[in-house]
Amino acid sequence: MKGDLDVLVIGGGAIGICSAYYLAEQGLRVSIVEQSEIASGCSGPNAGLIVPSHSIPFASPGALNQVFKWMFKPSSPFYVKLRFDPALFYWLWQFRKASNLQQMLQGLCVLRDLNYASSELFDHLITGESLKCNYRRDGWLMAYKTDQGFQEAQEETHLLKAHDIELKTLSVDETLEMEPILCPEISGGILFPEDAHLDPEKFVQALAERLRNRGVTIYVQTKVLAFETSDGCITAIRTTRGNFQPKQVVLAAGAWSAGLVKNLGLRLPVQPAKGYSISIKRPEACPGIPLYLSEAKVAVTPLEDTLRFAGTLELAGMDFNINLRRVEAIMHAAQDYLGEIENLDIAKTWCGLRPCSPDGLPIIDRFPGYNNLIIATGHGMLGITLAPLTGKLISQLACELTPDMDLTPLSVTRFK
Repeated sequence: MKGDLDVLVIGGGAIGICSAYYLAEQGLRVSIVEQSEIASGCSGPNAGLIVPSHSIPFASPGALNQVFKWMFKPSSPFYVKLRFDPALFYWLWQFRKASNLQQMLQGLCVLRDLNYASSELFDHLITGESLKCNYRRDGWLMAYKTDQGFQEAQEETHLLKAHDIELKTLSVDETLEMEPILCPEISGGILFPEDAHLDPEKFVQALAERLRNRGVTIYVQTKVLAFETSDGCITAIRTTRGNFQPKQVVLAAGAWSAGLVKNLGLRLPVQPAKGYSISIKRPEACPGIPLYLSEAKVAVTPLEDTLRFAGTLELAGMDFNINLRRVEAIMHAAQDYLGEIENLDIAKTWCGLRPCSPDGLPIIDRFPGYNNLIIATGHGMLGITLAPLTGKLISQLACELTPDMDLTPLSVTRFK
């Protein structure tokens, strides 16, 4: 039995590692359990984008119609594998409820504030800890191949500008001058100069190493088997590496979080949304800054030795099978938008499960009914962007300090 522990963090991804970092900064005795290896889930080969610009929730007016258009096409950017799953039906019902203008605008304000606050923490965290993770704040350029796509995007920019998100609309010539690797047939671009990128796997692993050096024990290849409870409190966590008796528990297990709390008789409306990435050996002709191939919904991130393409959202349950049609759709988009890239030398094809809430906002809260259980999940495609702020908020909850942000919109009880 491993006692004398203030907090046990379940999950060794970006959210779990950042939570452990800020908990340790508060002087708490912290350990981490991870069922696989550090950054082995969605925190590894993702796009590595830090994007305050990505503040409009996926659940928005018109989103449901778009989902229905895509959901039966296995090669589309969004795909739902229909199956008898009450949790999926409940999630889709909550998604429908959240897809209205009022809730979208409220969610936009929340995500904007979260994204910008977390983005600022990256500068302090990476500089202060001297993390080598290819961090650069070069902006994010969205490229549009069709006049319709570019026109719809410009309408969206009015909403973003009204909410103080900095951007610049570019003509075809301005877009090609900024990124000549793009095909000349594009219709224009939108630059978000405040966005940044890094190598997410290097970031998480480097921060984990700092934790080890400060006495935080990280147990990898350690699965949580069950929770022992008494009087509304978790008294022990049974794992494949023995039992833990922490004073508090932080559940940051991403897409696995919903399954773990079932052992406590709790429901967590988080669906695993499969995303893909394809990393190729960095070609001679390579984008200088991250791109977004907008109509195809594919992100392109230049890293030190590789060029990474990432995209798709697939609600297929806890399924790690790689659908080659999805991979081919991403690569087709790469060749369609980036005329100078040929003979792609694929180094790695990957898929991972992103934890998505129905309204597009993360869940950061103490779980009702268990006063020493804190939940941090549901970040969707913003896991890397929001990791530092989430970690700081978790540490404030654990220490019963006033959080830097109002956590009411992130409550687990908001889904009714």
